[in-house]
Amino acid sequence: MRIALYRLLAVLLPLALLEILCRDRFITPLTLPAPSQILLGLWAVIEKGTFNAAILKTLTNVGLAFVLSVVVGITTGAAIHRARLLRALLEPLFSTYYAIPIYAFYPLFIVVFGLGDAPQVLIGFMLAVVSMIVSTLAGLDSVPPVLGKTALVLQLGPVETVRSVTLPYAAPYLFTGVKLAVAYAFIGVIGAEFIMSGTGLGYEIRFAYDNLDNNVMYPLILLILLIAITVNMSLDRWEWRLRARRGHG
Repeated sequence: MRIALYRLLAVLLPLALLEILCRDRFITPLTLPAPSQILLGLWAVIEKGTFNAAILKTLTNVGLAFVLSVVVGITTGAAIHRARLLRALLEPLFSTYYAIPIYAFYPLFIVVFGLGDAPQVLIGFMLAVVSMIVSTLAGLDSVPPVLGKTALVLQLGPVETVRSVTLPYAAPYLFTGVKLAVAYAFIGVIGAEFIMSGTGLGYEIRFAYDNLDNNVMYPLILLILLIAITVNMSLDRWEWRLRARRGHG
């Protein structure tokens, strides 16, 4: 309860200060509207429904990139964990992966896949999947060898061992990867829309930016932030419940 209160204060106090600075014109509306005005603008955007198609398109692409990154990331991480030589070769690449300018490949993806949603989904997937692979490797490394021996004594098959032993023990690490994958999927898809797409929230934010329309740009940014926070808080809650169930089990 105390941690939740501290988190709330950490958000509300800077917002209150920002509201005062904006109201007193230390920060001009052309630079940044007051937080209360941004919140009212978000309500207006949702109420009018003008950007519903853009919101649906972006969330669909983010969801695809996220699901693909989780499935491929866990599968790849499990496979690499068993192949020690391959892991030794790839781990230095994982540590430097995010230094690669992924968006530089976007024009190539458009040439190969066309102007549809595939290039945006691929960018989001490429940013998210490595965090999932690394988290999977860390989770599998955390599993004590004695648990594998216990599974053999209990005559558990490979699938049952993974379901009942390996995954529950590695779950905290996997959830860390999942939460990072959500963030990276949002960054990848929206960034790709911002650069070259003609639809989606990223495009709408860029269009508002080019036209100095702060009444649209900042509410859409706030919308993305709220969606990402809601998803991550839901994952935190789910992780807490799994930890509690595991502790009582």
